[in-house]
Amino acid sequence: MNELMEYKGFKAKVEFSADDEVFFGRLIGIDDIVTFEGTTVRELKKAMKDAVEFHIEICERIGQKVKKPYSGKLLFRLPSELHAKIAEVAVKNGKSINEWGREVLETAVQT
Repeated sequence: MNELMEYKGFKAKVEFSADDEVFFGRLIGIDDIVTFEGTTVRELKKAMKDAVEFHIEICERIGQKVKKPYSGKLLFRLPSELHAKIAEVAVKNGKSINEWGREVLETAVQT
């Protein structure tokens, strides 16, 4: 199991440990490590809500942003052959690698 949960705009990666018979999750897109767990889905959802509320409270108390700011820049390390193929496809489409890559990534993440 590998799913995302959402509460108040926060997302969390959720997994299940068969050995421990527990669901556990971690908030993503923040600068801190915030985890939660539960033995049932209901318990897991409540634990996530409590974790988010606590994270917001602590951030407000210390004057920290609640969500991680992203710069909008990504760096990929690719094999040179793949880099060359990407450059060729971008040129064939009349675009820079950045423009072409942005379109491909936007398409990939649309739900």
